[in-house]
Amino acid sequence: MEDIKALIRHELDAFETKFAEAVKSNTPLLDRIMHYIVKRKGKQIRPMFVFLSARLAGEVNESTYRAAALVELLHTATLVHDDVVDDAMERRGFFSINALWKNKIAVLVGDYLLSKGLLLSLDNKDFDILRILSTAVREMSEGELMQIEKTRRLDIKEDLYFEIIRRKTASLLASACAAGAYSATVNEDLAEKMRLFGEKTGIAFQIKDDLFDYSNEKIGKPTGIDIREKKMTLPLIYTLAHATPQIKRHLIYIVKNQGTDKQKVNEVIEEVIKHGGIQYAEQKMMDYQQQAFEILHTFPGGDIRDGLERLVQYTTERKY
Repeated sequence: MEDIKALIRHELDAFETKFAEAVKSNTPLLDRIMHYIVKRKGKQIRPMFVFLSARLAGEVNESTYRAAALVELLHTATLVHDDVVDDAMERRGFFSINALWKNKIAVLVGDYLLSKGLLLSLDNKDFDILRILSTAVREMSEGELMQIEKTRRLDIKEDLYFEIIRRKTASLLASACAAGAYSATVNEDLAEKMRLFGEKTGIAFQIKDDLFDYSNEKIGKPTGIDIREKKMTLPLIYTLAHATPQIKRHLIYIVKNQGTDKQKVNEVIEEVIKHGGIQYAEQKMMDYQQQAFEILHTFPGGDIRDGLERLVQYTTERKY
């Protein structure tokens, strides 16, 4: 990861300053919370995709920095809201906003971040970039609601699963790549090509997340959590499609009624492994990674293209 960051070190350093400035507030409580958020930022994968996509297509400019800030503002807002919805007490190894300041304040903080992103774009007349990112937020909401609706019935088929993760997870990464390319070129065709590249990468990223649920590695995410939350991920969907009716009924019963029983959850994991669900999901992940590479390789070779390729590889090889 550090070798990739080195390619855009100047841009990332400048971005940190600009982002901290973008979230400042005259309200003391809000400013204190913003400071907490900035100090505990994640790996900044999405801003990295913005800058690398811009460099691949052209040159980074002030519009690119605003696009990266908008992506990070929207991403952070959705994480704050997600923690409220999931009643999560931790985020990236630290207390979540709702754990420290309660749900009401967390919801308002998420709203504040969304409004700061909108104003950042509107004040600078970045209307096309705002449209690109607003489309992603809409799709993320639709994907989340689709998943909640279908989880109740546990009847998700593979095509619906891919539609859900395309919207829920891949859309923001796709928009980050599109916004980066557009900021550097104002070329809609080029932005669309990078959007597709980001979408393929985002789908591979989510499948990797699904696979963590069946891993025994210390990855910072408890094994079996998706099963306990009745989330139908690709390894389980494949298993249910290929198991005998008796085993299928048994697994569905466990997911519906015994998800808090660790021994029962392990039964599900064992059946998924036995039926080849892990290998199938891994192959699908690599298929989407390859599709992303095919799009990427239509651009001229060089350090930036190589950096984007390594960043895609990181999404499928990461340990957490």
